Amino acid sequence: MRCRAHPRARALLLGAALGVAACSATGQPAGRAGPAAAESGGGAALPRLAPVTIAAVGDTMLGDTPDLPPHPEGYLGAVRRELGAQIVFGNLEGTLTTATAGKCGPMHARSGECFAFRDPPGYVRYLKQAGFTVLNDANNHSFDFGAAGQAETVRTIRAAGLAQTGLPGEITLVKAHGVRVAFVAFAPYADTASLLDLPAARALIKRATRRASVVVVYMHAGAEGATAGHVTGHEEYYLGEDRGNPEAFAHMAIRAGASLVIASGPHVLRGMQFYRHHLIAYSLGNFASYHNFPAGRGLDMTVILHVTLSASGAFEHARLYPIQLTGQGRPVPGGGAMSFVSRLSAQDFGASAARILPSGVITAS
Repeated sequence: MRCRAHPRARALLLGAALGVAACSATGQPAGRAGPAAAESGGGAALPRLAPVTIAAVGDTMLGDTPDLPPHPEGYLGAVRRELGAQIVFGNLEGTLTTATAGKCGPMHARSGECFAFRDPPGYVRYLKQAGFTVLNDANNHSFDFGAAGQAETVRTIRAAGLAQTGLPGEITLVKAHGVRVAFVAFAPYADTASLLDLPAARALIKRATRRASVVVVYMHAGAEGATAGHVTGHEEYYLGEDRGNPEAFAHMAIRAGASLVIASGPHVLRGMQFYRHHLIAYSLGNFASYHNFPAGRGLDMTVILHVTLSASGAFEHARLYPIQLTGQGRPVPGGGAMSFVSRLSAQDFGASAARILPSGVITAS
C-alpha cells in the first residue's frame, strides 16, 4: 500500500474511546455477561464451554474514493468461505466517511507522498456481507480525515451492527458460544490506543483480562515495505516515525494476559512465533484494496489466519489459508504465502518459531 508517515492530529474522541463496547460475535449488543456457565443443581459439574474460532486478516480497504471497484458487492466473494468463523477480524486501513478535508493538501497530494484513504460509508455493508464482525481503527490511516472522519467511521461500523476497536482506552467485547472475548488494538499514535506507552498498554490489557476470559491484542507495528519482512527485535522506524518494537510489545502483551497477538502495518507478511504457549502473528500483510497494493516483491501475498482458543484463552489449533492479491488488489485463494511465512518464522525465531505444515496447520516447533 502507498503509505507514508505523517504528523498525527492530537484530537481524541474521548467520549467514544473511554467506554467499553459490548457486542456479540455478530455485532449485536451482548449485555452484561453472567457466570461462564450456570450450575445445574446438586453440585453437578459445570458444562464445558465450546472453544472460540477467530479468523483474522491484515490491511483492508475496498478502494479509495473516487477510485472504487465497479462491483464492490462481489469484491471479496472469492474468499468468503475462507473468512468463515465465529469472529472475523480485519484492520480497516482507512476511513468510511464523506468528509473531504483530509491531511493531504494540494501540494502533498500532487507529490504522491501523502495518502488519505476513504470509502463511502455504505461500503461497510460489503465488509459485513463478506463475514467481518470486528473492524479495527488503530492504524496510521484512521485519522486521514481528522476527528470528523474518524467519528463518522466509528458510527458507521457500529450502526452496521459490527464491533469496532482501536480508540484510546477502548476495550471491545464480543461473545461467541457464550464466551466473552475482548479485543484491544494499538498503534503508535495519540488518536489510537498507543503501543509506544508500554505501561499504559499493559494496564489496558490487564483491564481486558478482568472483563473477558479470551483477550485478543492487535498491534499496527513495525517498519513497512518490501524490505520489512523480518522482525528485528529492536525499535523499528519508517520515514523517521517510531513504529515500536513489535517483538517486545507482543511479549509484554502475552505476559499481561493476552491469549493471541495479531498484527499488520508492514504491508508484507512476517513470521509467527509461540511465546509462553500463545501464538503471535507479527504481520498478516495487506488483504484487500482496489488499485492500492502494488504487485510483486511479497506485497501481493497475504493470508487468512484461523485460530481456535479454548474458553479460557488457551491455544488449541490454528491454520493459514494462502491468499494472492490480483493486479487490482482483490484477494483470491492461492499463492506462496505459506512457505514464505514458514521461512521467515524459522529465520527470525528459531526454536520458538511457529511451524507451518504444507496443509497450512500451525504448530509449535
